Amino acid sequence: MIEYKSPAFYRSTFALCFAAVVVFANLHLLQPLLPVLSREFALTPLQTSWAYGAGTLALGLSLLVYAALSDAWGRRKLLLLTLVGMTLCTLALTQVESFAALVFWRALQGLFLGGLPAVAIAYMGEEYSKPALVTAVGFYISANSLGGISGRLMAGALADIGHWQWVFWPVTLLGAVSCYLIWRFLPRSKGFSVTPFRLRQALADNLFHLRQPLLLLSYLIGGLNFFIFLNQYTYIAFVLSGAPYYLSSFWIGLLFVTYFTGTVGSAISGKVALKLPVLLGMALGVLILILGTVITLSSSLWLIVLGFFINAFGFFLTHSLASSWVNQHASRAKASASALYLVFYYVGASTGGVYLQPFWQWHAWSGVVWGAVLMYAATLLLCLWLWQRSRLQQGL
Repeated sequence: MIEYKSPAFYRSTFALCFAAVVVFANLHLLQPLLPVLSREFALTPLQTSWAYGAGTLALGLSLLVYAALSDAWGRRKLLLLTLVGMTLCTLALTQVESFAALVFWRALQGLFLGGLPAVAIAYMGEEYSKPALVTAVGFYISANSLGGISGRLMAGALADIGHWQWVFWPVTLLGAVSCYLIWRFLPRSKGFSVTPFRLRQALADNLFHLRQPLLLLSYLIGGLNFFIFLNQYTYIAFVLSGAPYYLSSFWIGLLFVTYFTGTVGSAISGKVALKLPVLLGMALGVLILILGTVITLSSSLWLIVLGFFINAFGFFLTHSLASSWVNQHASRAKASASALYLVFYYVGASTGGVYLQPFWQWHAWSGVVWGAVLMYAATLLLCLWLWQRSRLQQGL
């Protein structure tokens, strides 16, 4: 086992965390550039959002098979293959000349981006001692958040000083470095045992989870919340790039610093679960989301930013509690239960723009806000319904 504070712990954890930063930077870097892409390709906000959504949708769908494939192939091998594929797709994106080509390579890139989130924690669980595992997972989750923020900030900055495609060159280089670090410093698996890939069993496990009402409601809560939360950032980018704000891509990218309160929300979720039932803690997070969303109706830039800080806290509080709820209540195949939650999560992220577009056309940002509040109210009711149903099952 890889022991806490050993040289192997520092090397392998750094390699995995560096790869996480690169993967999530690749996934999210186009979001602050959507207004630029809309102008360049003469597309509507919904059409442009597919340059971003194609990646998240493909990532979500890839998770349906990666966990089972890694059981058959090995975690390290699958991780290396997907990181190489990611890097080659990023290199191809430096040469795209049409929007269709951009969406195609983003979708293909998304398929490869799913490798790391599908296997990283499973690898740690098999190879790290318990004290090392707790610390390493904390570093890894922080690296996910750092990657999403840094990718957006880097994209905004490079678009301001040059062309939007410039951002793919540095992340191609970082992708190559991540491949080398995983190859060089991630030890070959010792705690891994090969499990032949059985498609029928994988499908049976997923169908079993979907038939469990407590799990299905949890999947819907996580997916529908991300369905709205992530796409609010997409539409606010179009608001802030126009009158009266006229913010550049760099300043729009800075809006994603609001994710830092999400890190706080995730960190205190365990303490909230000690004070409240987990499902009521999730409901509290949704109420905070509604509060933050309503605050963004203000025309003041500072209040809009404040609203997004509040949103991120509420969203990640609910997301962290929902993730733990799924793991605790899956009666079998816990890995596939958690992977299925992420499928709902990322598919929701990639399709929320379709739902919000009619509200945007109806009343611009005010319409988006009320469309968001409507959906958050629905997930709040799902939280309360799930809480009541779980109490009935426990005989309370």
